[in-house]
Amino acid sequence: MSDSKKHALLDSVNSSDNNKERKRQKKQNQNKIEKPADPTDPETVYYESDGLQRIHPYFHNFATYAKGRWVGRTIYEVFSKEFRDRPVDYYLKAIKQGLIEINGQRVEKDTVVRNSDVVTHYIHRHEPPVTVQPLGIVEHIKDGLLLVDKPGSIPVHPTGRYNYNSVTKILQIKHGYRSLYPVNRLDRLTSGLMLVGLNSDVARRMERDLTSHRIQKEYVCKVKGVFPKEKIVCDQPIRVVAHKLSLNCVDPKDGKPSLTEFELLTTDGTHSIVYCRPKTGRTHQIRVHLQFLGYPIANDPLYCNKEVWGESLGRNGVFPKYDCNLKDADAETVEEQTSQEAADGSNESRPKMSGQRDTDNIEPWMDLVKRMEEWKTKQELIEEISNSVDTQGVPRVCDKCTDPVLPDPKPEELCIWLHAWRYSGPGWSYETPLPAWSVEAKEHIEKVKYIPEKTE
Repeated sequence: MSDSKKHALLDSVNSSDNNKERKRQKKQNQNKIEKPADPTDPETVYYESDGLQRIHPYFHNFATYAKGRWVGRTIYEVFSKEFRDRPVDYYLKAIKQGLIEINGQRVEKDTVVRNSDVVTHYIHRHEPPVTVQPLGIVEHIKDGLLLVDKPGSIPVHPTGRYNYNSVTKILQIKHGYRSLYPVNRLDRLTSGLMLVGLNSDVARRMERDLTSHRIQKEYVCKVKGVFPKEKIVCDQPIRVVAHKLSLNCVDPKDGKPSLTEFELLTTDGTHSIVYCRPKTGRTHQIRVHLQFLGYPIANDPLYCNKEVWGESLGRNGVFPKYDCNLKDADAETVEEQTSQEAADGSNESRPKMSGQRDTDNIEPWMDLVKRMEEWKTKQELIEEISNSVDTQGVPRVCDKCTDPVLPDPKPEELCIWLHAWRYSGPGWSYETPLPAWSVEAKEHIEKVKYIPEKTE
């Protein structure tokens, strides 16, 4: 073959290879989803609509070094076997779209994970909306302490589905603070005063004062029923029964020492506004003690819940036995839906309520844990079923990740009637305005509030 023919043949082969590469790149680009960096401009992060503060959906990357048990397995096998919170088909699509990477490079389904690889998964996040009530800055003290009035519905830290709609992120993005060290942590649904250190030294000092009881905490709440007129002191020990269910109970045998003082402020015959001074800091302490006394916080979805606690609502620690045969009309509807999903395999991606119980002496609480698990599962199913299609019968899903679009929280679901009103230490005290549901108690609370000792 002459040299000219050889060159012509090589050019033809190279041209063919280049065309194949261009087609491959074009196909990849068609499947590829742009993954912008996490936003930091408040105007691009937050917006308000229908009375709620919302976050534009965004891609967030989760990166980790390959675990030992992943090494030698394909990337598809790792995700489809290790992460069962999504359908396996999702991971095939994510790999094709470039949402799963190893060491910053796109992968194929059969790419093998090696030792020391960095595995990244870009997830399209849909954060739940929160109240439009702004995060209030009560005072910024010069020595590095920030006092914040937290509305209900906003968690303190990024957690679960919440990231930008958290106290620390809002303070950083909307108010320009950098290093933040929350001293007291309020539940997401609880409102009120938060102490936030702007450096670790101040935070540690304040935490020491809290644990040594040099700082006094004062709360106000709205409970079910007519609270007694006399001062009530509850010293029932409290234990965590199930971490992932956020379930805590009075347990005289295995609970930790706990003490809360309560005083009636005002009542309308149906509900009462109550002043609370917790002397210890157990999780859900005020909520658990009030439930035990028979006066649960009136809109508490956890501790004022007849489906879980029965007609007595857990008064004196009494709750009904678990009856697997007891079904109401709604439960039967959910059961039918669950059976149908099991038949067609559409419920494989739903997280299972397993492995959520503490193991230390859990036996006395098994009936309660089962009732709570069943209730939570039922609520998730009802939400999923009721929001699976729109008014025209079209499924409500995200056009980028196909995740279902969940319904907005109702106004009554944005908070519970528990408010951290005032914190006091040697020579100082700070308080927030009383929430709207307790303003009628303003005159009464001034008569019972704690008066801190004066310092020289």
